[in-house]
Amino acid sequence: MNHNQIIKTACCLVVPALVLISSCDQQRDRTAGLKGSRPNILIAISDDQSFPHCGAYGADWVNTPAFDKIAEEGILFMNCIAPSPGCAPSRSSLMTGRYPWQNEHAGQHQAEYPVKFVTFPDMLEKSGYHIGYTGKGCDPFNWKISGRTRNPVGPAYNDIHYGDDSRDGPQANGISRNNYAENFKAFYLEKNPDQPFFFWYGAFEPHRVYEQNSGIRSGKQRAEAVVPGFLPDADTIRGDLLDYALEIEWFDLHLQHMLEYLEAKGDLENTLVMVTSDNGMPFPRAKANTYEYGIHLPLAMAWPGCIVPGQIVEDPVSFVDFAPTILELAGSDLEMGMLPMSGKSLLNILASGEDGVVERSPAAVYSSRERHSSSRWNNLGYPQRAIRTRDFLFILNLKPERWPAGAPERVDENGNPEPGPAYHDIDGSPSLQYMYDHRADDRVKPLFERSTAIRPAVELYDIIKDPYCLVNLAEDGQYQKIREDLRRKLEAYLVETGDPRMVGEDPDIFESYIRYAGIRNFPKPDWAF
Repeated sequence: MNHNQIIKTACCLVVPALVLISSCDQQRDRTAGLKGSRPNILIAISDDQSFPHCGAYGADWVNTPAFDKIAEEGILFMNCIAPSPGCAPSRSSLMTGRYPWQNEHAGQHQAEYPVKFVTFPDMLEKSGYHIGYTGKGCDPFNWKISGRTRNPVGPAYNDIHYGDDSRDGPQANGISRNNYAENFKAFYLEKNPDQPFFFWYGAFEPHRVYEQNSGIRSGKQRAEAVVPGFLPDADTIRGDLLDYALEIEWFDLHLQHMLEYLEAKGDLENTLVMVTSDNGMPFPRAKANTYEYGIHLPLAMAWPGCIVPGQIVEDPVSFVDFAPTILELAGSDLEMGMLPMSGKSLLNILASGEDGVVERSPAAVYSSRERHSSSRWNNLGYPQRAIRTRDFLFILNLKPERWPAGAPERVDENGNPEPGPAYHDIDGSPSLQYMYDHRADDRVKPLFERSTAIRPAVELYDIIKDPYCLVNLAEDGQYQKIREDLRRKLEAYLVETGDPRMVGEDPDIFESYIRYAGIRNFPKPDWAF
């Protein structure tokens, strides 16, 4: 029996309705049928995209037919939470099944990737999978210094690019000329006929920099954009959002080409497709913040014949759940080659055929932040820990005296002030520049300060009523019990999982990890004297 036949047989065990047994027995049989079935696995991950910005979530100003197809033919997840609001620590958590505070240097941005943190693609390859990636892998890290011979995701397939005169190439500067879909085809053609594959499609989009007003030039209208409540409603902001949407659509277009290719090869029905992003949108108070628009991600999964189509799942899930899920599908003993994982397999959810909340436990997931960019005096970070349930987001700011978005001013090597805004934990953009230029305006000032000003040590948000995280309920007496309960659960989990900020001999060890990228200069803050 070849690989395709094995997958089809496994799926046949899980899809038909079993009317003679209970629903619990049905789910148990479905889950058992999927374990060890060794499907192909395609992970498509965009770079800096927040949860609501796909058609399947109702964002009709962002055209994402490939994502919407996966959601329609499989599961649309409503509460996928990034383990970090920054790309490198979030991606390393996906690779290892461990939260960033458990991954030492690999829980930082632009740091070393220690060789001891074996990844699930490493284990898939050892078990016979053909593995590879195109675009952005588990980055940005310095993985060579630790002795790894390649990116933690696997071998790179990045040789095929659009020519400068290509008619179907990028129509805006800032979009990568990497022909992701053709690189996937090159990867696919190298595998043996009955060999399962794992492929990581890591688009560089919608990471900045964008070509300003490229979205408008593509035919989009400013009025279409939905401006989140933490940004001012202005033409500049709307235009920036449309440029962002255009880049999401480029990511989605290449995913569509990959799905069409697999379908033509007769291999789509044997493939688990997982589509997500690494962290939230590159706008003020989003990316590099543990607020909703920094950590709440799009996620859809499909596997024709094995996942019941059209499900909408409310369970909170995390990137740390991906590795145990994939390894359970590929072979039950594969995780023995990795450091202990904190995530749980999602196989019961994939096999359930149910909407809503499928599993009552765990009812929360976690997120964290340390150093993002070089944004403060002495290259210090802004440590945060957060717990996210279906209803609430609780945040601990462990060094609240520091600037959350980075120092407002920078200096040169001689200590002389440099012009313009700093705030280097916010990506440079027309939106940031607009807010900075209009920071004294009555309608912009409160939003600018929410993005840049000193924050309290504790924050609590009702994300159902306040998805933009504008009203901090931490000091509201009506929410005292919720606040204390979430704080207790968060701190207990951090202790349980060995967070150095809670249990280590050196709680500031994250500050000592070397940054393998440029370091800026900032004035010494008053609290450091």
